Amino acid sequence: MSGNQPLIEVKGASKSYGSHHALHDVNWSVQEGEWWGVVGPNGSGKSTLLQLVAGTEQANTGSILLEGRNIASYGRKELSRMIAVLQQDGLPSISYPVRDVVEMGRYPYQNWMGRDSADGDAIVERVLAELELTELADRPLNALSGGQRQRVALAKVMAQEPRLLLLDEPTTFLDIQYQLQFMELLSAWRKRNRITIVAVLHDLNLAAQFCDHMLALRDGACAGAGTPEALMTEDHIRKLFRVDPAMVRHPDSGLPQLLLRRKPE
Repeated sequence: MSGNQPLIEVKGASKSYGSHHALHDVNWSVQEGEWWGVVGPNGSGKSTLLQLVAGTEQANTGSILLEGRNIASYGRKELSRMIAVLQQDGLPSISYPVRDVVEMGRYPYQNWMGRDSADGDAIVERVLAELELTELADRPLNALSGGQRQRVALAKVMAQEPRLLLLDEPTTFLDIQYQLQFMELLSAWRKRNRITIVAVLHDLNLAAQFCDHMLALRDGACAGAGTPEALMTEDHIRKLFRVDPAMVRHPDSGLPQLLLRRKPE
């Protein structure tokens, strides 16, 4: 890939479901190694955009390019070696042992006989150790807490060794301790492996703390793109979410953080 070619290019993408127009003429690009947070009100098209980039949905007009190629030209297994997707509910509460679930992430690298093209066992063991899951490796998934299950879900996509990780509200069902732990694990993994992350996030403060860039959507259209410093302003938040915000600085990082004002009674 050339140094200037984006990993992802969204060119004039629109998507409709019947009479519902989910996305309108979205233009956006992501360079390799960046971490983008996609934010906006409910129904703004965030998850639809993620599905287009994942290749699970196709745009009605416009195009999605991955390394300069139309995403529709990739085979499913070829795509899954490059892209991993983690949904907000992570993994279902099933009785499979943790190690077996993490090993499922190696599927894109297995041949028709189920043999891994790399040392898959070593990769799985390394990922289990990195996420402090080794002691839980033989426990069934349905015996774990929600925070532990989400950590296993992250281990599964780490074992997949993607270059691009797509996250759809990955912290929604986690309490604040596990939200922070999950984002810190993502940040450490990104730094070690220079992966690219695109995360749909409801929590603007988490997005500002961890993401390099933010894309704002409203009513299916792009409402702004830039750094947290550029996007997290009172005026922008007021227009995007129709709330009365007060912005403060984080005491450690100095990054913008959002407080909400109550309407006077």
